[in-house]
Amino acid sequence: MNVTAVLTEETIKNKKIEIEEHAVHDLVLSASRVIAPLSPISNFAARNPWTGLEKQSFEQVAHLFKTNRGVDIYPSASILRSAKKRGEIDESFLQVGLQKWLDSQTFHLPRETAERFCQEALKLDTIPSSLLLSPELNKLGNEIMDLDITRIENYSSKPISAKLKNQDGERIINELDYHVIKWCKLYLDDSQTGWSMPNRDKGFYHAWHRLIQHDPLLNKNQRKILKRLPQEAHTALLEVLSALDISRSEIQTYLEGHLLSLPGWAGMMLWRSQQSSHEYTLLTEYLAIRISMEWVLVKPYLPLSNQQFEKKGSIKTLLASWIHWGNLSIEEWYLMSSFEQLEYLSFANHFDENLRRKLWLEAWEQTYTERLKEKITTKQHVVENKKSVLAQLAFCIDVRSEPFRRQLEKEGPFETMGVAGFFGLPIAISELGSHHVHASMPVIQKPKHQVKEFTDNHKQETFQQRKQVENSLSYTFKMMKHNVLTSLLLPEISGPWLSMRMLARSFIPRIADNFIRKLRKNWLNKPETNLSLHYDHDIDSEIPVGFSKKEKVEYVRQALQLMGLTKDIAPLVAICGHGSQSINNPYASALDCGACGGAAGGFNARVLATLCNLQEVREVLSLEGINIPKETVFVAAEHNTTVDELHWIYVPELSKSAQEAFDHIKAILPKVTRQANEERLAKLPNLNLKLKNPSAEAHRFAEDWSEIRPEWGLARNASFIVGQRELTQDCDLEGRSFLHNYDWRQDESGQLLTNIIAGPGTVSQMINLQYYASTVAPHYYGSGNKATQTVTANLGVMQGNASDLLSGLPWQSVMLSDIEAFHDPLRLLIVIQAPEKYVERLLKNDFAFREKVQNGWLRLASVDSNGNWKNW
Repeated sequence: MNVTAVLTEETIKNKKIEIEEHAVHDLVLSASRVIAPLSPISNFAARNPWTGLEKQSFEQVAHLFKTNRGVDIYPSASILRSAKKRGEIDESFLQVGLQKWLDSQTFHLPRETAERFCQEALKLDTIPSSLLLSPELNKLGNEIMDLDITRIENYSSKPISAKLKNQDGERIINELDYHVIKWCKLYLDDSQTGWSMPNRDKGFYHAWHRLIQHDPLLNKNQRKILKRLPQEAHTALLEVLSALDISRSEIQTYLEGHLLSLPGWAGMMLWRSQQSSHEYTLLTEYLAIRISMEWVLVKPYLPLSNQQFEKKGSIKTLLASWIHWGNLSIEEWYLMSSFEQLEYLSFANHFDENLRRKLWLEAWEQTYTERLKEKITTKQHVVENKKSVLAQLAFCIDVRSEPFRRQLEKEGPFETMGVAGFFGLPIAISELGSHHVHASMPVIQKPKHQVKEFTDNHKQETFQQRKQVENSLSYTFKMMKHNVLTSLLLPEISGPWLSMRMLARSFIPRIADNFIRKLRKNWLNKPETNLSLHYDHDIDSEIPVGFSKKEKVEYVRQALQLMGLTKDIAPLVAICGHGSQSINNPYASALDCGACGGAAGGFNARVLATLCNLQEVREVLSLEGINIPKETVFVAAEHNTTVDELHWIYVPELSKSAQEAFDHIKAILPKVTRQANEERLAKLPNLNLKLKNPSAEAHRFAEDWSEIRPEWGLARNASFIVGQRELTQDCDLEGRSFLHNYDWRQDESGQLLTNIIAGPGTVSQMINLQYYASTVAPHYYGSGNKATQTVTANLGVMQGNASDLLSGLPWQSVMLSDIEAFHDPLRLLIVIQAPEKYVERLLKNDFAFREKVQNGWLRLASVDSNGNWKNW
């Protein structure tokens, strides 16, 4: 009986622990909404940094970050002034926005007084420091401290360590961040250091708990306290939160504050926790370590007093704003009743800097919308007979494809189409000679098939041996560099060769890079390959290798429908993926295909083109009414966006008419490349616009290892246009629009439109907000100057050796100079060419999309077949 009682008691205890662990994990998961997963920089993929906050309005999130982190996510006054100077903001839209806001407010001030204050405040000047520091204002601020200002105060829930300073006057949170960064680097680094972190395989918290007892940067008492912490991360987290007097209702908010302190390292922990079941509690372990470290650092200062809640500064600023912008004198202030004074302060608090920037941003966005509307609805488009088209080329929706497509269409009877650059193929790919498999599709999806590149056994074995030699040399060099003894000998061995390479790449980058590339290519001598397209259940693969016949037909049908290519198919159809080219660039993958998860899209293009050429696929599609002519051949190419060249990667035997089309394209491509280069290079800073050979200059940018801006990437992206090519054909969209083909007449159910918005539309929004965030808050969401970055643990970049793991784009990707932005931080405008009822159905059925529109995360417009435009 006693044994039964003991067993029951033990079972109950274990059950309680299990429930408690799940509760903590759920709290951490909820708190993680304030950060975005951060993948390693080698496969950098654009992320919306606010993806978990889209249930709130953009304005609410802006207020949250301003209050809790001091981070502005609206464009700065300097960016807005610069846009106004360039003529990109029509101020009539600003006035409309202001009147609309005033009409929506309830205030007990004369309308004329309120409006005059707002008009002056909207001029974007700052309150003079002489006024803020004046003795008169300081005296007045002290006198009105007793006002009941609960309506205008906003207390933030920052970590306790952010509110305290040590004896040297430095905030304790800076010391905490230093410790946390050190431990994160030790745990996550499995490729750069000579020695790995002991007990790393047992998890982050366990490894840290064993080592923290010996950390020389902590005193004996601190090490002793941390040694006594529980063995389990979730238990330790609850214990230190209790010790810090954080109530249950405040835990999630408190965890959010800590995640926002180092959003890069926390984002990497979140990403790792999503990739492997072995590390699913990693973010919980990270927070347990961080808050345990905080506890021992702030323990001498507990309990807290209320001295950190400062009302005086905010009241002085509000009062100064009325003196500066409202032309209010101190004498007039004294004549007011306390009720009137509170009304004035409350009004100024509501019409704060965030709101003023919001009105300017909306005016900027409305200006862009109206000018885009004028471009695509007032132009008379001539629709050519598709039967006369010599070739059709499908490009990624990427904004960099638009100028190239426009130049290509000028030179011949060619039709271009836009579709997401993974071409609807949910695949993971494995190239010849590589054991590495990576997903080549948007990061919001998971691969369903694996496609391998292979050749006959003898050729593959020979290539594999050469590849192994190359990898071995690289690995040996790396190991020697990180080993204490061999690193002393390495400079003597490698110095002369590396010096020659450095000099060649510095003074003759094009020649040097061409030589190195050709040498490597000739050495590897990669043979012609085939693709594993036929279904094979590989026991060593988590997902099937290849496709069943049904799946082949399904993916080809889907791709053709998305491209609007179900009839009038030309003799030659080119599927064009895209990639980039740059040297010594940690952000190289950020210039590749976002739809392919930061990889080049050529492999996907080849897979789709090969599937489209299969007779078994064509026969089934023919029965469904999609007839691919016998003479039609699909080929694959890759658009190099840095030099605007088209490289053919799959060209099977061509029919006579397809060969004619292919020869025609090859003949005009040099001219297309030159014209595209001229247009693109003109936007890069410090360039002579009268270049004799723009293509050569483009190659210099691609091959110079000191070049910090090989191309602009997707900077200035602003719109996603879903419609027929005729809608935008011959329009110069300035490389700012994602273009996706769509014909509503072929989509009676609306499913195609739903898929486009849920897939490519979401990826475009992620890219847009990544660029937006890196521009408006580069210190928090960007990654600083490329020239001073440190590549860390093969994970990402830092500034110096103890910064956050920087999650966004570098300064050179969004800024024209140190003081002027190149990227216009506008929220994405989605334009759908379809009748209103299609858009209404989409908004009704797609809750997530409707939420984004309603909460201001993107903007929506539609245009019908008669050219009638509607802003939703």
